[in-house]
Amino acid sequence: MDLRIKQTKKLQGTLTVPGDKSISHRAIMLGAIATGTTEVTGFLMGQDCLSTVDCFRKLGINIAIDNSRVKIEGKGLDGLKEPVDILDVGNSGTTIRLISGILAGQDFTSFLTGDQSIRKRPMARITKPLTEMGAEIIGRQNGNLAPLAIKGGNLKKIKYTTPVASAQVKSSILLAGLYAEGWTEITEPIKSRNHTELMLKSFGAQVEEDDITNTVRVKGRPELVGGEIKVPGDISSAAFFLTAGAIIPEGSLTITNVGLNPTRTGIIDVLEEMGAQIKVFNKQKTTGEVIGDIKIESSSLKGIKIGGEMIPRLIDEIPILAVAASCASGVTEIRNAEELKVKESNRLAAIARELNKLGAKIEELPDGLKIYGGQTLKGTICDSYDDHRIAMALAIAGLVAQGETIIKNSDIIDVSFPNFTKTLQKLTNTNSLITNFLNQELDLVFLW
Repeated sequence: MDLRIKQTKKLQGTLTVPGDKSISHRAIMLGAIATGTTEVTGFLMGQDCLSTVDCFRKLGINIAIDNSRVKIEGKGLDGLKEPVDILDVGNSGTTIRLISGILAGQDFTSFLTGDQSIRKRPMARITKPLTEMGAEIIGRQNGNLAPLAIKGGNLKKIKYTTPVASAQVKSSILLAGLYAEGWTEITEPIKSRNHTELMLKSFGAQVEEDDITNTVRVKGRPELVGGEIKVPGDISSAAFFLTAGAIIPEGSLTITNVGLNPTRTGIIDVLEEMGAQIKVFNKQKTTGEVIGDIKIESSSLKGIKIGGEMIPRLIDEIPILAVAASCASGVTEIRNAEELKVKESNRLAAIARELNKLGAKIEELPDGLKIYGGQTLKGTICDSYDDHRIAMALAIAGLVAQGETIIKNSDIIDVSFPNFTKTLQKLTNTNSLITNFLNQELDLVFLW
């Protein structure tokens, strides 16, 4: 399915974004290994999170879904059953890495696979520490590539220093640590997002965090108890509309009920440094997570340098930041972002190549991008690389590009934002949504 977008001068209104993907995944996983019922509201009904649901159903967990409400009948730490089928995580890196930590603690054998993208992503970063804890893991390239076979049980605590700041790696080890006696400890070079730590605490686990050394510890064999989880809007999804509101001439958007976890709000800090007019208000807490509303107005952006400790706080937002930087004055340089090379696509190469097609001027660096702002973007045919964040970033770029922009294979957007195109249509106040069934293309046309 292809997405066609024409330039617009106006984007205004109030919107909500889908539930946070990271929190939705973790709610299913912890609800499954807790005792009692866990009820989740605001759950993201994207393909990635539904892959997590499917995997835990195959592990014997009853999960009922009613719109964005999910009820999980937990069976405790040792209540999972050996799956009859292979666990297919689809396109979800979060699912395969986090569930591996839980499966490492089970006294049975599981088999994990995913789509073509997943089978290319590095898994040694989790299989190495999980093997050190006592799990037996077999995979391609000595456990570095899926499919993976995991024979778990009899785990021991470890102290582990991760080579990269990765919430997926940290969370995998923390979840395995639930099955080891004593305290399992993980230290990162830079603190990554801490949704797992917060949710573990809300379920009753003992978790200690040291922000000075970027170390987190979890005590094994806790009694996790199910409860209510309210999933806030995903700031990674909000980032596309924050950027759109800033770069479109008549932009004025308010996004409500957005997650404002400090480990995730780098996008707000960077856009503010670039000169964006942003206001955050109505802040409150739910299940340990900070949420609130964000308003952004059309702004004159300028280029800045982005790197270091900021990168883990906005790693998923770099493709859309590249769009913002292309529309800014001056040069923006992004460094220390080599982790983007091993996401759903090589996001550094993908966004540089496609924005350059549109008329931007971007140099790909070994660990980032150098973006020369102020170029005039012109519509053309772009490739999504079967990556939801690349597809959405190009859609936003299409709103400011002259002429028509076509994004190939845009249905991948459903992984994290099923109503993305409808939301764009609503905010432009246009009824020019056309479905061409003959060509199986979705034409989203925005007119001046």
